[in-house]
Amino acid sequence: MNTAARPSALAPFRIRNYRFQWPSDLLTSWAFEVETLVLGWYIMVETGSVLLLTILASLQYVGTLTAPVFGMIGDRMGHRDLLVAMRLAYTALSSTIMALALTGHLAPLNVMIIVAVMGLIRPSDLGIRGALLASIMPAEQLVGAISLSRTTQDSARIAGALTGAGLFAALGIGLVYVAIACLYLVAAILMLCLTRPPKSAAASHRAADDRAGTRLLRDLKEGIVYAWNGPGMRAALCVAFLANLTAFPLTNGLLPFVARDIFHTDQTGLGYLSASFAVGSLIGSITLSLVGGLRIARLLIGATLAWYAMLLVFVGLRTMPVAMACLVLAGIAQSMSMISAAVILMRAASAHLRGRVMGVRMMVIYGLPLGLLAAGSLIDRIGYSATGSLYAISGFIAMMAIAVRWRDDLWPAHAPANAR
Repeated sequence: MNTAARPSALAPFRIRNYRFQWPSDLLTSWAFEVETLVLGWYIMVETGSVLLLTILASLQYVGTLTAPVFGMIGDRMGHRDLLVAMRLAYTALSSTIMALALTGHLAPLNVMIIVAVMGLIRPSDLGIRGALLASIMPAEQLVGAISLSRTTQDSARIAGALTGAGLFAALGIGLVYVAIACLYLVAAILMLCLTRPPKSAAASHRAADDRAGTRLLRDLKEGIVYAWNGPGMRAALCVAFLANLTAFPLTNGLLPFVARDIFHTDQTGLGYLSASFAVGSLIGSITLSLVGGLRIARLLIGATLAWYAMLLVFVGLRTMPVAMACLVLAGIAQSMSMISAAVILMRAASAHLRGRVMGVRMMVIYGLPLGLLAAGSLIDRIGYSATGSLYAISGFIAMMAIAVRWRDDLWPAHAPANAR
């Protein structure tokens, strides 16, 4: 039984393109996580302002509203080529921070400006890599491939959490950014090694229309309308927006504040907290890559509700070991929830519209900067525990409302979103 499970879990690696995409995504995710933690700690140490910390985290997502445009570009020029260009842009921007740090000219304002520029591009990365994944993988391997792909983000968060802030303290931000720039560059080179997936007939026909210069806005509108009206897709998008608005702020942008002001710990403690959530997420991803035959939409409901329950417990804790255990459980639920949403979207999307569908998925991440900015203001007024409890309880209630509103798409065993 055990020998049968291993090949099925690693089956996506039999596809040549996946063998290059997976490590490219892994290195990019590692660089993202180290960069996020290093810059968050830098701003917190240099300014001591939780409001500026939430602004920094929010700037990383300013491009979420333009994500459907990147999805449309990917549908036209090819998702592989777009990812290569994006990762070369990350290399250039991180090299700029590296040069400023090594020459002693880095300041919080410089960081804010460069992060804002990167924030125009970076939110689309996950969506484009998901669209590329769907185009290179057979449909029967899609759940396993998406789950394994999620391990790139989860393992990266563990590595970033345990090394990022510590390396910043030991080596300084300049030398850390030498490594970050190298990770981005190698990721771009690996992406170049992929064979371009063949374009669908519909995509080729649209490209011909493009030369006549008539379809840009129409194609963008078509992708947005299609994503919003597909069976189960609207519910998946609403869950993704809700999670970014009320769940992710507590374990993403606010974690440096929680580590310093709630648990009274340093960079190492921040790393442990972040790694705990990532370990849980990795466990969830690996579990879904091994287990087949799940009703994905039902899993989406249950995992999201469990996620909010764990967050409600977490915001009331003041003991590090217990908080870390709670974050592991929250990470497991989070991973299963977000993978379920991605599978529902990818299964329902037509091949020539996948980039735009995942662009719309990335657009709902705009809930994260909104949630972060609101949390920063609320913490100053009513405190951390009250703010965290408000977010967790409101998210739980809203998730129940989503499950009831779209119960015909999410709960029946015969619903397309629950197909095995």
